[in-house]
Amino acid sequence: MKLGTSLLNAVERAGNRLPDPVTIFLVLILVVMIASAIAAGFGLSATHPINGSEIAAQNLFSSENIQRLLTSMPATLTSFTPLGMVLVVMLGAGVAERAGLFGAGLRSLVRVVPAVLLTPTLAFAGIMSNLAVDAGYVVLIPLGGIVYAAAGRHPIAGMATTFAGVSAGFSANLVISSLDPLLLGITQQSAQFLVEDYPLNIAGNYYFTTAVTPVLVVVISLISWFVIEPRLGQWTPPEDFAHADGDDTGLSDKEKKGLGYAGIALLASIVAIIALVWPSGILVDPDNALNTLTPFFNSIVSLTFVVFLIIGIAYGVGAGTIRSDRDAVGMAAKGMQDMGLYIVLAFAMAHFITLFSWSNLGLLTAIGGGDLLGMLNLPAPILMVIMVLMVAVLNLFIGSASAKWALIGPVLVPILMLQGISPEAATLAYRMGDQATNIITPLMPYMPLVLVFAKRYDPEFGLGSLIATMLPYSLGILVSSLALLGIWFALGLPIGPDVSFFYDMPAGITAE
Repeated sequence: MKLGTSLLNAVERAGNRLPDPVTIFLVLILVVMIASAIAAGFGLSATHPINGSEIAAQNLFSSENIQRLLTSMPATLTSFTPLGMVLVVMLGAGVAERAGLFGAGLRSLVRVVPAVLLTPTLAFAGIMSNLAVDAGYVVLIPLGGIVYAAAGRHPIAGMATTFAGVSAGFSANLVISSLDPLLLGITQQSAQFLVEDYPLNIAGNYYFTTAVTPVLVVVISLISWFVIEPRLGQWTPPEDFAHADGDDTGLSDKEKKGLGYAGIALLASIVAIIALVWPSGILVDPDNALNTLTPFFNSIVSLTFVVFLIIGIAYGVGAGTIRSDRDAVGMAAKGMQDMGLYIVLAFAMAHFITLFSWSNLGLLTAIGGGDLLGMLNLPAPILMVIMVLMVAVLNLFIGSASAKWALIGPVLVPILMLQGISPEAATLAYRMGDQATNIITPLMPYMPLVLVFAKRYDPEFGLGSLIATMLPYSLGILVSSLALLGIWFALGLPIGPDVSFFYDMPAGITAE
């Protein structure tokens, strides 16, 4: 334990000696531009595994790319997807928070939920939140900190627990999420390079992703209890920290009245949302056979904003904290004030990701990694482990799960099929490697947002502190996912309805 703590402390110290995250991304932009010029100078290129086109490294110092950078700078920021999501949700959440709803509601929750279940509840809620795509990052992670603070525990531990569930548990769930048809659709195309009529089964990973959910809840909870909370110690609020609730978990009559109003508003909102999707509401797409609820999932962020706004205003009216429309507008404006640092971070990060994409260095890395794995010609179990580890490392540089799979899937799926591993099992191995390192890469679009939230509780909490805090979760999730994959492989258990871990190639198809 002492050795592990020393290593984490070393990671934290090294990370916190780095410049401000904004400066880091600006330096990375320069590094990528120089690397792109070198790669282009050597003529680095590869063949796209899907369409056969030639992908070459692009020199970002070329006059064309410099012009492109300067003319598209405003659009690069405004088209940065996480920025829009964060600002929209925080408009509603700012009203709910400053009206007092979060404080009163969470203090009430702390009184109801046993202390021993608080951590697993946050971890489970985080995992299940991937049904709402990325909304969990914006909504649940700050709530995790508030819940822990209300319970008298270190709020950053609560945020870390929730962050681990939301991000590292992105490929676990008790129901089929929007990620399943997305990834397995790519898998089907990849498998059809060998078997032309290979069918699509969007439930092809369902049994395993369901089974890994409670495993990850337990792993995340144990790490929070025995590693993170002892390491963080007792939280002492900063001198300028404003927490209206203090340590008092009691509720005044006005707060109870406000919660009553908010409960009625929440119930009405839920009924309205159900009406939008059931049985054939305006947020249903009957023409989409794979997922008729695609419009609903795409509306989660907007719906979250509306619900927060409605219940926040309802609480404020009941509790007396909102007496006019000016109060609500002022609360929303103050909520945006806290987002100033994130907007600056988003500017630097959006341009780094955009330039990295223009350079084609990420694509070339992914294709090269897939080709290398194919050349190893190892036994299937070892190949699966290497694949999980390779994807976990690759994920540190290319964040999009679908983009990576679209590049390496067409290479890896046929290779593993010829080794007797089903395409669905290959997808599963990919997902387990991809999810494990989401929480330790600075390139993850929501990492700066989490850092901004953490600084509310500890102004000295830097990027190194965040990575050191999340590293035990990353390693624990990676090891437990690999272990469960090994058990599934050894027992030959089905990983989905009518889907085996193993695959028998049709007669006549062999490795060349």
